[in-house]
Amino acid sequence: MKPLFEFLDITVHAGGSEFLHKVNLIIPDAKLTVIAGASGSGKSTLLRCCNRLEVPSAGSLRYLGDEVSSLDPLMHRRRVAMVFQHPVAFPGSVLENLQAACSGLSREEAERLCDRVALNAELLDREADTLSGGEAQRMVIARALATEPTVLLADEPTSALDADATSRLEGLALSLVADGMAVVWVTHDNDQIWRLAQHLIVLKAGKVLFCGPAQDPKAAAAIDDSWFNNEH
Repeated sequence: MKPLFEFLDITVHAGGSEFLHKVNLIIPDAKLTVIAGASGSGKSTLLRCCNRLEVPSAGSLRYLGDEVSSLDPLMHRRRVAMVFQHPVAFPGSVLENLQAACSGLSREEAERLCDRVALNAELLDREADTLSGGEAQRMVIARALATEPTVLLADEPTSALDADATSRLEGLALSLVADGMAVVWVTHDNDQIWRLAQHLIVLKAGKVLFCGPAQDPKAAAAIDDSWFNNEH
């Protein structure tokens, strides 16, 4: 089976700083991959490379064997969806937010999306900017899923949520993977790493400390080492 993403000597420079340095790793398909490391280690930069929000300065990045730089950015982002730390609601209702991602989306299809992300379908007519933090994050994930992606990238999606909303979102991520989707999740929450990770990538100062199965005995040592990190 081809890797979902393959990073070959990827380096990212921006504004005179180096955020990733000759990164070599794979992200497998149909698993929950956690990218971990201290603040400033390059986690978000690595994630953003996956859907072309960040363009590598050097190296080769492949998606299912194809060079990412050769892919149409908009089409690629429909296949490789991304949600962020702070959910962004578009003006209008929840239904209109979902339809912004897929203009032909019917109410019945929107209700199915709500069910998939454990969002009460009665909220479809609610103004999106009135949702709670957890509801808004689930709406944003539903909006991302409306394009039927093969991958969901999540950049610290629970960092602003309470414990209950965090638990619900973690459960959603695991259920998506159980249904065959790949999820790539960035976190610096040590406990969350071990609740979620099937495959683990640990970064420190833009370099890879560990990449492999989360149950590998070397993984825990890499996590411990990653906290002693010089931010950039």
